[in-house]
Amino acid sequence: MPPLAEILSAATLDSAAIAFALAASALYAAGLVRARRRGVAWPLWRVLGFYLLGVLPYVALACGFTGAYGSLLRWAFTLKVALIFFVVPLFLGLGQPVGLARAALAGRAKDRLDRVLASRAMRMLGNAFVAPLVGLVLFGTFLTPLLSVYRGSPLASGILSIVVPLVGLLLALPLTEGDSFERSSAFIVLEFVYVFIELLADAVPGIFLRLSPTVLDGAASWAAGVPPWFPSPLRDQQLAGDLLWFIAEAVDVPVIILMFVRFSRSDRREARSFDELSDEQMDALAQEHLRRRGS
Repeated sequence: MPPLAEILSAATLDSAAIAFALAASALYAAGLVRARRRGVAWPLWRVLGFYLLGVLPYVALACGFTGAYGSLLRWAFTLKVALIFFVVPLFLGLGQPVGLARAALAGRAKDRLDRVLASRAMRMLGNAFVAPLVGLVLFGTFLTPLLSVYRGSPLASGILSIVVPLVGLLLALPLTEGDSFERSSAFIVLEFVYVFIELLADAVPGIFLRLSPTVLDGAASWAAGVPPWFPSPLRDQQLAGDLLWFIAEAVDVPVIILMFVRFSRSDRREARSFDELSDEQMDALAQEHLRRRGS
């Protein structure tokens, strides 16, 4: 394992990650200003969650040790990608950027945002049926020579630095901002069933990386001059599998908790909507339900 001094001091400049972090920070700050002008004071803890728990760790992962050694070490690269896909988006979601955008916008701009949120693409990304497939496809490529391409190509690494957290955020937002992505209680119950299947699916790429007896990406030797603390290429791959397996499984715990919260809020919202109906409206609703069952 690397010395602690090396972990703390290693650094690199990931231009794509810096640009993404600056853009996200600027857009969020602009939303705060516009929301305040419209009389909406955004909670401080959400602002701190977005910047201190989301943006700052993202920059640290991209430009710190995992970024500096990600081009060489599989485990460092895997740790970086897994955290910015599974963990960082959940903390960014604490800031509720979509809710902030809705509070900051008005008129046609808000209508356009609502149409985007209601689009088929967002509905597909925002449910537990698609999210595990995205992660499985992404980390499934780590079992191929593409992992070597990701690590060795600055262009590929830069694209991943932007696309991975962005996709992760799109998948996380329905969990952290349930009010902006309304789902029925029945639909969320189905998602619960699928989440427990996801518990197994998430582990597949990590298990294969850990148990494979050969180096899967084809880079079976180190270049001359690597530090003495580098593991062997096969051990490096095994460490990458251990980390991916652990992170993918550990993140399911907060996801399940967030889904319970989402279900509770959806159930209360549906209960309030029924309480607001008059007796005549309830009778009409019951008749319509019986008519559909009979047809």
